[in-house]
Amino acid sequence: MSRVLIIGAGGVAGVVVKKCAMLPEYFSEIHLASRTVAKCEKLQEEAGKDRVVGVYQVDADQASEVAALIRKVQPDLVINVALPYQDLPIMDACLETGVHYLDTANYEPKDEAKFEYSWQWAYHERFKEKGIMALLGAGFDPGVTNVFTAYAAKHYFDEIHYLDIVDCNGGDHGQAFATNFNPEINIREITQRGKYWENGEWHETDPISVREDLDYPNVGVRPSYLLFHEELESLVKHFPTLKRARFWMTFGDQYLTHLRVLENVGMTSIQPIEFQGQKIVPLEFLKAVLPNPGSLAEGYTGLTCIGTYVTGLKDGKEKTIFIFNNCDHAACNAEVGAQAVSYTTGVPAMIGASMMLQGHWMKAGVWNMEQFDPDEFMERLNKYGLPWQVVECDSPFKR
Repeated sequence: MSRVLIIGAGGVAGVVVKKCAMLPEYFSEIHLASRTVAKCEKLQEEAGKDRVVGVYQVDADQASEVAALIRKVQPDLVINVALPYQDLPIMDACLETGVHYLDTANYEPKDEAKFEYSWQWAYHERFKEKGIMALLGAGFDPGVTNVFTAYAAKHYFDEIHYLDIVDCNGGDHGQAFATNFNPEINIREITQRGKYWENGEWHETDPISVREDLDYPNVGVRPSYLLFHEELESLVKHFPTLKRARFWMTFGDQYLTHLRVLENVGMTSIQPIEFQGQKIVPLEFLKAVLPNPGSLAEGYTGLTCIGTYVTGLKDGKEKTIFIFNNCDHAACNAEVGAQAVSYTTGVPAMIGASMMLQGHWMKAGVWNMEQFDPDEFMERLNKYGLPWQVVECDSPFKR
């Protein structure tokens, strides 16, 4: 038996549920829970009631509710694809019940636009003592990009020195302004200060202030902006030879114009305001009026390109490689009814779960993706919808 409990019912969760349902050899029984049970029921219908055998309502902010549900379902693994605010309550519930845990994004407090691994890394000894495992950041970035880095370090270099993770969405959804995943999380991430690692310390930048025009395979040249992303924090810890590590994401001019206007008028604020006798958070209200990311799949065209440029030494000589994946929005919609941004997060979560359940990656404690052998995971990316390529090239970045 390999019984899983999936918590969350958004766009990424839909991909995880459907991909798990396609693989009974890995996932013999699937249970699904979220705050809105109707969303779970819809996914159950789409994936098949013979595969998704139970749906439940749960408030994932409450560790006691999650623990009670875990005791009822008795899963081997909890797959958390809820909101990053809910990571710690779900980890607490897994600790209480002695069940393995996996998520796709690290914890951030709801009242502060800040994310870092310190809160979750602090659980390591307790998970280890309990004899259970937590796998953090099992999406694409973080997730696959961490594994790409580990694969490069294992097979292409004696020592890695420079890392640039690049995330390009070259697709077109036809909306004036929309985010490709949860608007609240997406906008909080983009509007905070940028940060990168160089020469043994962190350096900060103003939000969306550092730009490179990069040529993405099968997409073309796109403006790319330096952001802070959580995988940088774990990668510089686990690959101490890195002299510099950065993260870049593409944004079009129209998107940035809308974002600046919304920011200037206060709509991206997370500070509560008084409105018609009640407290509301402007960003939460904005999320309610923006298109649901899960609704973008129909008619979405074009490709994503996400990968890692790695520069280092092999046999005393410096070289650079680029490991990347292209993902087609229309193909993702045809397969699982999702756009590529949800797909590229959901498929790695499914693969990470399968790696844990089969014992390929299983060690008590709290771990990041790059801390395990990358080879089998890389094979499964090719097998289950995210084929990758490696090219040796000149680095597009100055030093």
